[in-house]
Amino acid sequence: MSPTDLPTIAPERTALLAMDFQNGIVSLAPDADALVERVKGAIADVRAAGGTIGYVRVAFTEDDWTAVPETNKAFTAVAAAKMLHHEDPATGIDARIAPEDGDLVVRKVRFGSGSTTDLHQKLSDRGIDTLVLAGISTSGVVLSTLIDAADRDYRVFVLTDGVADPDPETHRVLLDKVFPSRAHLLDTNGLRQLLRSA
Repeated sequence: MSPTDLPTIAPERTALLAMDFQNGIVSLAPDADALVERVKGAIADVRAAGGTIGYVRVAFTEDDWTAVPETNKAFTAVAAAKMLHHEDPATGIDARIAPEDGDLVVRKVRFGSGSTTDLHQKLSDRGIDTLVLAGISTSGVVLSTLIDAADRDYRVFVLTDGVADPDPETHRVLLDKVFPSRAHLLDTNGLRQLLRSA
């Protein structure tokens, strides 16, 4: 889809969410270095246009591990193995796209960016109604955040070259078959053009 087929965006009401770009996760993405460089460029473009940058990371305290119920299929294993401690370097945001003063940063303990954080309140406080999603993985944080954000009536864009999944087929199906009904899809070059025309 070309930018001319997309709705216009108001940068001051837009946030780019860089999700799970943390030291212990980035390496799981195919062609990780190129992915990070593309997202770094998108962050710079949104900053330059006057938009908001938000960072989401998954990390647990001891209490968070204890609070994971046995009914949670995905996170009981994380808790049992004491993975992703919030002070572990593995949960730190990749230094190449490190947050700057004024950026939003939230720490989550489930897949979605909003389910266990105050992200939506922080976005609302800034008058944000449009989200641009970048993240690892497409089938994890991106899928969960997209569905939640769509249900909350945000205008959602997914950066097709700013998301990645360890499973290429799952990634393809989500981008081709699932996401288009809930979000607008564009790549980082398309985002740059859209911002310039705002």
